[in-house]
Amino acid sequence: MRYTHNHRSALAYLGLAAVGFGFAWLLVSPPELLKVGNAYAAKIVCSNVFIAGRDPDAVLYEDVQAPGNPLLRLIRVEVDRDHKRVTSRFLGLSAPSYALYRGSFGCTSVPDGDFEAASKAVPFAPASPTNENKAVWPKGDGVDPADGRADIVRLLSDARLAGSAMRAIIVVQDGRIIAERYGPGFSSDTPLIGWSMTKTVNAALIGRLMLSGKISFDDTHLLPQWDNDNRRGIMLSDLLAMEGGLAFNEEYGAVSDVTRMLYLEPDMVLLPADAPLAATPGTKFHYSSGTAMLLSRIWMVKTGNRRAALNFPREALFGPLGMTSAVFEADERGTFVGAAYLYATARDWARFGQFLLQDGTWNGHRLLPEGFVAKMRTPTTSSDGKYTEGQAWLAGPGDQTSAEFGLPEDTFWLEGHDGQTVAIVPSAHLVFVRMGLTPNDIGYRPQNMLKEILGSLGGTLGRASSQ
Repeated sequence: MRYTHNHRSALAYLGLAAVGFGFAWLLVSPPELLKVGNAYAAKIVCSNVFIAGRDPDAVLYEDVQAPGNPLLRLIRVEVDRDHKRVTSRFLGLSAPSYALYRGSFGCTSVPDGDFEAASKAVPFAPASPTNENKAVWPKGDGVDPADGRADIVRLLSDARLAGSAMRAIIVVQDGRIIAERYGPGFSSDTPLIGWSMTKTVNAALIGRLMLSGKISFDDTHLLPQWDNDNRRGIMLSDLLAMEGGLAFNEEYGAVSDVTRMLYLEPDMVLLPADAPLAATPGTKFHYSSGTAMLLSRIWMVKTGNRRAALNFPREALFGPLGMTSAVFEADERGTFVGAAYLYATARDWARFGQFLLQDGTWNGHRLLPEGFVAKMRTPTTSSDGKYTEGQAWLAGPGDQTSAEFGLPEDTFWLEGHDGQTVAIVPSAHLVFVRMGLTPNDIGYRPQNMLKEILGSLGGTLGRASSQ
């Protein structure tokens, strides 16, 4: 289209109107809402620039602005690579929000601007080196072409099945990658955020600690501030099943408990820890990112000291599994954000899925207690069978059951915001990973691709895993 003078005038007018509307919105919007938007932008840009090596302008446009409210397009960010900080402002005029990069612990929001406190809580540690092991996955990061399935590769190239803004898809059968595909600008080396898939990894860390006898499902008196009221009776198993009974607003449309916790609180545990009981523990399902943060604090305290806690994810889980790309981010005060903030390559997310497929064993060693992964597959009555006793899902994206798609009944899921999924199908010896920037409300369902994959594999299913 060729722009005439009138078109340019119209565009200029619309631009001025947008800026004028932005000023008006800035004046009438609740200060906390502006802070949430700014802090979200700073945090997402920081993580993707310093962890994933992406271009900040691309991250701002693709990850922050494009899928959200158009007013997010009025947010501007500045990246200070020398001090490893990101600053964001609405229209460049509002109070700034900050994020700080702390090396192997990724980025953290710094809501109070206290960089010194953030650096003391989690001292900067160099990021882990890139996996140079060329052995065939999962022992290394190589892929044997002989393991490839051309029919599955074709399915991964089907835009309808892959969904919009797909960033990575991997299919693992019998412990080998048989097909993978990446979206433009992404590759097998790109760490991707799991959002709420992080909750299941966080649960696995609790399982690792259980193996040493430092924590158990029946533990009560989980936090000091609960000792003098009915919350002292909440069991660890209640929290793992999202049946803790604590009040927590998980809505994302405005400033709520979850957005305030993630973007306005230096210590993300304080808000859910102070929440009152809204139901008898163990009786009602209530999905809560606050609960996942409580689980992080609980297992970190059980390790014995802060240094041990900060080292635990890498030493106890990521290292043994070879998840060298994994970056588990902590809040400003040093608590791992078990609700949402784990970055890893798609191949490393597949490693974790394979680990669960193998019932918590790796290279012949048991890393999770017997029966722990079974809890990740055991449905809770209070969730109508959709959620499990171990921070995972039986219902796939859209709260739809396996039966609705003709999938095997033993399929269970890790699920995260904007289309992050890992499906584990034990009866088919299969792990399916699909990552992207695909809002749930557009109706995309990865179950359709998984069904086609399983159908194409047909008679090749059921061979013994090599792990």
